Amino acid sequence: MSRIATVFSALRDSGRTALIPFVTAGDPHPDATLPLMHAMVEAGADIIELGVPFSDPMADGPVIQRASERALAHHVALSDVMDMVGRFRETNQTTPVVLMGYLNPIEVMGYRRFAEQAAVAGVDGLLTVDIPPEEGDGLVAAVKACGIDPIFLLAPTSKRVRIERITRAASGFVYYVSLKGVTGAANLSLDAVRDKLAEIRTCTKLPVGVGFGIKDAATAASMAAIADAVVVGSALVSCIEDNPTDAPAAIDRIGSLLREMRRAMDGG
Repeated sequence: MSRIATVFSALRDSGRTALIPFVTAGDPHPDATLPLMHAMVEAGADIIELGVPFSDPMADGPVIQRASERALAHHVALSDVMDMVGRFRETNQTTPVVLMGYLNPIEVMGYRRFAEQAAVAGVDGLLTVDIPPEEGDGLVAAVKACGIDPIFLLAPTSKRVRIERITRAASGFVYYVSLKGVTGAANLSLDAVRDKLAEIRTCTKLPVGVGFGIKDAATAASMAAIADAVVVGSALVSCIEDNPTDAPAAIDRIGSLLREMRRAMDGG
């Protein structure tokens, strides 16, 4: 059983929801990423989503766009991100790590080479936001052959036939984007999310994570009541943006926010 499947199985048995924080690798500085990953686990993270810096992150709002800019200023590349995961694995063999990014750096490296190096580093899942399943057979085959779960996005506008197509290609979990627009958007409707999750679950037995619009402990707790996983990104990256030259302060703030979310999600 994969690390991702193991985590979701354990959480399901205990009646809990996964907490999945997102940060961009190399933000605010490459040296901060490893201690930040460990701090997030200590604060209650079940799975880590690690963003690969990219020059044109079209699915991301301004907060995460600027995170990529800060990381790219330090020349953080895909190979550097995998090195970070490898160092994380030296002391943590249990927490799954999902890489989130865009296709271009993977194409430059080559699907097979990327998948093999990611597996050696200890990557568990891959979310590539700009390649649909219809165009992703080569990448999906490469990562699955190396034991890495391909994770795909579902949107509020996804029709049933589309949901079925995406969930057939996915493994590990599927990621429901709870809002129309980019990361960091507002106006989250819990009722609308609940209705869409019910539709998605008629098409797949995979866990369904929900992201976009989760900004605080109250929102995380509300979403945890209906989803299998809560993904939080912009709220955490904002902690880094507020402390761009003080990584320890940013890490402390992220840890505090995640602990508040974890307690709220667990009913505490």
